[in-house]
Amino acid sequence: MSVQDVRPRAPFRYSTAPVAGTGRAAAGGPRPAGARAERAAPASSPRRPRRRVTALLAGALLAGFLLWCGLDAFGPAAGTPRALPAQAALTLAVFAVAVWLWIFSPVGDTYVALGAALVLVLMGVLPEDELFASLGEDTVWLLLAAFVIAAGITATGLATRAAAFIVTGARSPRQLVHLSTGALVATAFAVPSTSGRAALALPVFVALAQALPERRRVVLALSLVFPSVILLSAVASYLGAGAHLITSQVLTTSGYEGFSFATWLLYGLPLAFVSSHLCAELVLLLFTRPEDRRAPLSVGMARLQEHSPVPLTGPLTVGQSRSALLIGGVVVLWCTEPLHQLHPAIVALLGSLLVASPGFGSVGLPRALKAVPWSMLLFMAATLTLGTALVGTGAAEWLARRTIGPVEQLGDAAAPLFVVLVVVVSAGAHLVIQSRSARSAVLIPLVVSLAPGLGVNAVAIAFASTAAAGFCHTLTSSAKPVNLFSDVEGVATYQPADLLRLSAVLAPVMVLLVLAFTLWIWPAMGLPLFL
Repeated sequence: MSVQDVRPRAPFRYSTAPVAGTGRAAAGGPRPAGARAERAAPASSPRRPRRRVTALLAGALLAGFLLWCGLDAFGPAAGTPRALPAQAALTLAVFAVAVWLWIFSPVGDTYVALGAALVLVLMGVLPEDELFASLGEDTVWLLLAAFVIAAGITATGLATRAAAFIVTGARSPRQLVHLSTGALVATAFAVPSTSGRAALALPVFVALAQALPERRRVVLALSLVFPSVILLSAVASYLGAGAHLITSQVLTTSGYEGFSFATWLLYGLPLAFVSSHLCAELVLLLFTRPEDRRAPLSVGMARLQEHSPVPLTGPLTVGQSRSALLIGGVVVLWCTEPLHQLHPAIVALLGSLLVASPGFGSVGLPRALKAVPWSMLLFMAATLTLGTALVGTGAAEWLARRTIGPVEQLGDAAAPLFVVLVVVVSAGAHLVIQSRSARSAVLIPLVVSLAPGLGVNAVAIAFASTAAAGFCHTLTSSAKPVNLFSDVEGVATYQPADLLRLSAVLAPVMVLLVLAFTLWIWPAMGLPLFL
């Protein structure tokens, strides 16, 4: 889930009606805060008793885990080398409770993460300076500046125009789907959030759907392709999801070399390209018929313009030309960091100042800052603090020691089994924890601590885990892009059954694909899996 912290409780509704006071259609730009229409929950739901039972069972497991930690830290073995340190026990207790709240509580993820970090400070596990310092991490500044740049690009309409130009070259449904896929992959380098990319792509989808009213199954396929590709292609960019930055930060805290924009691009872009186009082809095969795919298709620019509030024809405006130059320059500087030694956050800050400058920019800085998802940044800072505490107190190492014993007894099969287990759990974890950043905060410290004892490269397996977590398509609540495209006013999109049908095929394909990259492709590119 890029990574904003609030899990969607009800589907988004998208309307093409003009926004009051703007004279523009809602599809032409970001919706104002609060523009979401919540669907009323039924008075009684059969799922609620089951969820209560699940929560109680999970609570019993939580209590057992806390008791286990307490006995190991303060029981007869206290003070011995193999015992759990007291601070590590407190860290595990707080972290386990936070995970339970993330899964079962209606309280927002950011509130839970900040509360957990504050409890650790109050208990003396973490110094208060470390909590405040997490807000000043270079990764937070990098994301902040990247959101400002994205706000400037969105304000010019450049992304919508570029996407429309690409898809109008399609002459068949297969071409349309794959051209749309390529355009969506490219947006991973312009907008640092899967939900932001979904909001940016939604007007293009609405225009396409309204331009193809007679091609119902093609529109259904497009409604699945857009959010699916947005989620799978996030791995292409270091800024594609906050989970990527958390993974790199946990690796750095654990004494390993983290990822730069260029190294993440090197390993992530091939997977993003292959998985996105493979998913697009699966959607075509599952949700369209052979006659649908054979029938010629033409989406002219004039027809698309009828349903788009953003001008799609004529020469680029000055703002669009400048935005294209700016994003191109910023990405090039990010990719060539070893040559000029400018930190990516500094490059992003320079770009944000340019995009908001009075003479050159396309958006004022106050307006751009309003578009920044501050809750997500606070959530990421808090989860960075929790991840640091797990590593720094020895809690992750203790869990690794307790887990690694039975695994090591498998002998030569231990390491491959561990790799497969990490990928499968990472791909399925969205069914339990909706936030991708929270999943990384839970899994990556444990994976990094376990890997060396099994002879597995911690950097490689952490990257594989983060890449596998990009699959979160099963339910409409699993990720914001999936939720956003599930209920578009005026356009018939997919039903929950369609998502389950796609996930039943896509999940094993994604697991096998990530394993193939982890075992063979990334090692050939310079990221070995085994030590």
